[in-house]
Amino acid sequence: MSDVTGERQGVITMVYDHEHRGLMQVLTEIQHENMDIIQSSLHSHVSHDKCLEIILVRGDAGDIKRIAETLMAQKGVDSVKLTTIPIEDEAHSHSH
Repeated sequence: MSDVTGERQGVITMVYDHEHRGLMQVLTEIQHENMDIIQSSLHSHVSHDKCLEIILVRGDAGDIKRIAETLMAQKGVDSVKLTTIPIEDEAHSHSH
C-alpha cells in the first residue's frame, strides 16, 4: 500500500475463524477502542467456522492503517483487506 495521508473513508474486509479461542472478544475490544474511527460493522457467518466482517471506517489514514494491521496481527484472522478513498470537497460536486 502506498503511503496515504489525510482524512479517508474506507472499508476493512476481514475473514476469520470464529472458533478461535478469545478472538471474538479481542476483535470487539479493538473496535471499541477505535469507536472514533469505526462507524459500523457488518458480520456474516460464511460457514461453520468462518466469519466475514466488513468494517466501515473514517478518519486519519494512518489510524485506519494501524487498525487494519492490528486486526491482521490477531491469531485466527485469515485475511484483512483495506480499501480507502480520500475525502475531498470536490468529490461531492461530481454527479454520478
